[in-house]
Amino acid sequence: MANAWKRDKNQKLLSPKTLISVLVLSIIFLSSLFFFFSSSSLQYSNTNLSINSPFPIPPFDCFKCPQSKPIIANVVENLKYPFVYSLADLGNLPEKPHKNIVRLLKGKPFRKPDISATIQEVLESMRASGKNGIVVDVGANVGMASFAAAVMGFKVLAFEPVFENLQRICDGIWFNRVAALVTVFQAAVSDRTGDITFHKLVGRLDNSAVSEVGARLAFKSNKEIAVQVKSIPLDKLIPPSQPVLLIKIDVQGWEYHVLKGAKKLLSRKPAEAPYLIYEEDERLLKASNSSSKEIRDFLKSVGYSKCSQHGTDAHCTKE
Repeated sequence: MANAWKRDKNQKLLSPKTLISVLVLSIIFLSSLFFFFSSSSLQYSNTNLSINSPFPIPPFDCFKCPQSKPIIANVVENLKYPFVYSLADLGNLPEKPHKNIVRLLKGKPFRKPDISATIQEVLESMRASGKNGIVVDVGANVGMASFAAAVMGFKVLAFEPVFENLQRICDGIWFNRVAALVTVFQAAVSDRTGDITFHKLVGRLDNSAVSEVGARLAFKSNKEIAVQVKSIPLDKLIPPSQPVLLIKIDVQGWEYHVLKGAKKLLSRKPAEAPYLIYEEDERLLKASNSSSKEIRDFLKSVGYSKCSQHGTDAHCTKE
């Protein structure tokens, strides 16, 4: 998922003056979007869903969080349920900005993330069949999966250990008017409770990982910073009574540990078991001392016998 973006060809370098002027215009543009999203998020409200249990760790408080800056945000293209998200990695300004900044300066929306479209397609199918429940986003990054679900009216539990990404999630909660739908945790999901060393990759925060090798696999020249973060299994946080529709996991090779920590949740009977989307990149899994075979064997042991590959993502369900 982290490498799913395609590079735009023939990008022209932007002068600092042009960049600053258009960024100011983008802020004005975003203000006009607030009215649209304040109404659209209510249109698809799922008011019958609730998250009833107290959490063993406190949710991240966006109101107490220092404001991210600068804020560069835009609506994404070609989604049935559009949303706005804010960039954490800006590229090398002003010479070589992030490709979505280039798109914004050309008057284009941000490129549609594949995971956002997938999430909406799966959830729309589930809603049509009368299913209710929450969405769990493990490795939320800047919220591209969380917001895709929330603007449809689904409640979301989002887990993200990188502080800079959490700031951008807070931006998106405000932009999309989904504070009542998205609960965020500053934590790494794993198979044990406690503290864990997390490796933050400067300039490519989407490739940060528990595994130091995994974090630096594709971007060896980027600076890596080790930080201590809370870790928690999903089974410790989500009670058996809570319906869960979908779990999305993108944690740069740590997927097996996340799944082991959700064994009870994944062992629910087929009618109640969540739809599972997880990244299955063999190089990243190997860097975390696991493998796709180990994951598939584990999933079969809890009843997930139907898995299909979609690029580097695996989609698994119970029959």
